[in-house]
Amino acid sequence: MSKQLFGTDGVRGTANMHPMTSEMAMQIGRAAAYIFKHDDRRSRIVIGKDTRLSGYMIENALAAGICSMGVDVLLVGPLPTPGIAFITASMRADAGVVISASHNPYQDNGIKFFARDGFKLPDELELRIEDLIFSERIDSLRPTADAVGKAFRVDDAVGRYIVFLKNTFPRELDLTGLKIVLDCAHGAAYRVAPAVLEELGAEVIAYGVKPDGTNINAGCGSTYPEVIAAAVREHGADLGIALDGDADRCIFVDEKGNEVDGDHIMAICSLDMLRRDRLPQRTVVATVMSNMGLDIALRQAGGQVVKTAVGDRYVVEEMRRGGYMFGGEQSGHMIFLEHNTTGDGMISALQILAILQKTGKPLSELASVMTALPQVLVNVRVRERRNVKELPEVRDLIAAVESRLADNGRLLIRYSGTEPLMRIMLEGQDQAEITEMAHEIARAVQVAIGEHREDGDA
Repeated sequence: MSKQLFGTDGVRGTANMHPMTSEMAMQIGRAAAYIFKHDDRRSRIVIGKDTRLSGYMIENALAAGICSMGVDVLLVGPLPTPGIAFITASMRADAGVVISASHNPYQDNGIKFFARDGFKLPDELELRIEDLIFSERIDSLRPTADAVGKAFRVDDAVGRYIVFLKNTFPRELDLTGLKIVLDCAHGAAYRVAPAVLEELGAEVIAYGVKPDGTNINAGCGSTYPEVIAAAVREHGADLGIALDGDADRCIFVDEKGNEVDGDHIMAICSLDMLRRDRLPQRTVVATVMSNMGLDIALRQAGGQVVKTAVGDRYVVEEMRRGGYMFGGEQSGHMIFLEHNTTGDGMISALQILAILQKTGKPLSELASVMTALPQVLVNVRVRERRNVKELPEVRDLIAAVESRLADNGRLLIRYSGTEPLMRIMLEGQDQAEITEMAHEIARAVQVAIGEHREDGDA
């Protein structure tokens, strides 16, 4: 049974257009409340958001839907996605809702859920929510009088999350002497992230901390690492940290202004954990998008990488299934299950900063533990999602490219879970050669099912 609303990371789209309308948000709230409600006690659901203008509209609609089913709402306001997961679990709420479209522009928005343990919902529960909405089975369920829900504001949510983050940093260390450029993307971490780093002793040069509802991710944050790269060089900083709009991921730049992506972060952290015998089964979980250089670095150190489909939820599911404690994505989602249940950009930053302080090495030297194979990613905007096996010219070209790469590279083709894009990724020994092959496939896809092409970084 395929999902109609939920993608790889919740429901997402242009705000005030289907499915991200206030009417649908209310229905989603009603369905979720029905699923998470307990008959023997008062039930509560946490709602948090990022800094998008449309967050007010969707927050009110969700709260109304939840309250209409007799469930109370705890409103935490703008808070990073992992902070909402933390608050949900620590307050023993029955579920948590995040209103955010992550790294998307401000006109988009989304809705995603956490269960009471702080983990994202499995596909089965998302399908149940959809079924309740489209079957209209709960439309007639209307509690009255004192059975309707109430909404409460949690005024100290930001402070609780700041304390939680600081407690993930080794108590014997601080950040005294470090100059850090920080870009919060005018997003959900604009208050949290500077406070955490400053309270631990760092000198912080903060960017992207003046949200106005429309500037989230606008030329800033983790999708624009060149901003902090320039700032690091300008200020002579030790490193730069860029978060995305909901702060569940981060990207670094080293003291020279060079980008350090999620694969290198995973390599640095996992090799440190291996040395300390803190990496269960000597295994890291990554997605199929991660560079082969990560596999090589782990293998040389006596570890291994287990691969999953793209999406941090699939990384977490594999970690829980296999008993692993660390995993992530090239895009900067890092999951340290020892500390939190989902990707957390600030926890990732604090782990890297702890290694930096313990070793006394600059980030450029730490990142040298992994050598990435040349990689290219080309995105093709498509009008429909068809199996490539149904596209003869594309299928034959893929076979020819895979034959040319043999054991010296790899080709990965997949559709985006959140946008109408086909992603074509190649790795190999020669950058020029794989770039040519990627664009050749992209042209074939463009002819078959495309609208127009966008190039992008992995």
